[in-house]
Amino acid sequence: MTETEHRIQSEYETLYQREYAVLAPDMRRLYENAKRDQWNASRDIDWSQPVDLDKGIFADGLIDGYGSEFWNKLDEKTRRELNVEFSCWRISQLLHGEEGAMLACSQLVDMVPTNDAKFFQSTQVVDEARHTEVLSRYLNEKCGGRIYPMNHNVKHLFDYLLGQGKWFIKTAGLQLVAETFAVGLFRMLAETAQDPVLKSISKRILLDESRHMGFSVIGLPDMIASLSPSEMSELEDFVAEACRLVLRGQFPREAFEKIGFNKSEIDQVQKIRVESAKSNDYVFFRQIFRREMYTQVVSNMKKVGLMTPRTAENLRKLGIDPTIDGRAATLESQPGA
Repeated sequence: MTETEHRIQSEYETLYQREYAVLAPDMRRLYENAKRDQWNASRDIDWSQPVDLDKGIFADGLIDGYGSEFWNKLDEKTRRELNVEFSCWRISQLLHGEEGAMLACSQLVDMVPTNDAKFFQSTQVVDEARHTEVLSRYLNEKCGGRIYPMNHNVKHLFDYLLGQGKWFIKTAGLQLVAETFAVGLFRMLAETAQDPVLKSISKRILLDESRHMGFSVIGLPDMIASLSPSEMSELEDFVAEACRLVLRGQFPREAFEKIGFNKSEIDQVQKIRVESAKSNDYVFFRQIFRREMYTQVVSNMKKVGLMTPRTAENLRKLGIDPTIDGRAATLESQPGA
């Protein structure tokens, strides 16, 4: 095995469902929406548009260390190089996540309990394949093949999801947590990216991700209500860990190393990142992303019946206010946050 592949042992039960009447009308409606909203990455993205790497890809405000004394000392050439490498590192992690989601959804087609849900999951497999296609094509064709290896946190999350034999664990981890994170991030990129091609891609993906997130809101409540106390505890703990993995520890050290920063400089940037997250003058659109991400996580957990006292306490430990109402959010940032 190389750094571009690894094997995961998985075992799960396939439900061969032969009841073809509509059993879950809301889920069937989601499936109809998925068919209606399909798009083609080859046709619907204007790949003829050039990407000006000298201008940058993400907004500079997303780069760790932005606005600090460290950033202000960098010359313009280094800032532009860092923008490109940082952006490609982040997009690479999204790419690896989309590939993992494709694999997880292919398993869910076997596992979910109704054909209405199986039909929808089959469309999500196609969606995630398209997202993997479009992001890999962007990195290869527009960014000179800058695809970074999978971050430890992303790998840990998907290794667990893909090896897990319970569909409600896969669904909660994928649609309730990972997709919520993706919705917030792609929305931010659609609004703030400097590159118009990436903006176009992000807007397309965002439409699909919002629909995927809806699967958990429709499909999980009945299952969660039927869980035994031990199964509920397992789900509560897993969701807390999944939130930690997507929100913390994804520091793009390799991007800074690629530019030539030494360990001391990179450690300084990581410290600035943590301190910036605590500051009131944290970059505006990162504040907005954080608020929307946390609001959506809390809202969806409430909708599916997962906002138990234990879940609420787990979220508080991550700095997420379980009473959040959409107007404010706080983060008690920790190293690697």
